[in-house]
Amino acid sequence: MYIIAGLGNPGKEYEETRHNAGFKVIDRLSDKYNIDVTEGKFKGLIGKGVIDGNKVILVKPLTYMNNSGECIRAVMDYYKAGTEDLIVIYDDISLAPGKLRLRPRGSAGGHNGIKSIIAHLGTEQFNRIKFGVGDKPKGWDLVDWVLGRFNAEDKEILEQGRDKACEAVVCIMNEGIESGMNKYNG
Repeated sequence: MYIIAGLGNPGKEYEETRHNAGFKVIDRLSDKYNIDVTEGKFKGLIGKGVIDGNKVILVKPLTYMNNSGECIRAVMDYYKAGTEDLIVIYDDISLAPGKLRLRPRGSAGGHNGIKSIIAHLGTEQFNRIKFGVGDKPKGWDLVDWVLGRFNAEDKEILEQGRDKACEAVVCIMNEGIESGMNKYNG
């Protein structure tokens, strides 16, 4: 069983922001594989289903980004999942909008959601899909940038990026993170 968690912030005011890139990929997986992510549990929303023959739990933490680890830790404990069964999808400002970078481990790189997960799991060893949201323009505050919305010209690129992120999730589950990195990085 795989735990697939997309990071974001709950509430209408955050719905279309850059920081909610992980939530949007979970929404795409939910639609594509007909998995309702509506069950309120573990300080988040979860949905159980099957993707390409793999049992999955889709997770959207409702703890706000900075405390995402609370929800993810609770889900993993309840389902007795190891970190090798975890895939976390989140926004990355160092990548162009819609671009992906897969990693099997690493530091938080300044991302507070990942920082929280590392703190709660006690390890940096878990699969990640970084979803590009573009670098903040010079003079912008980082918080204002990640809580801002994409412009109209990025919409199509983001749609394609979400589809690629869904493909990357399936690749990680079926072929492993190394294969995913070869196919989707760069």
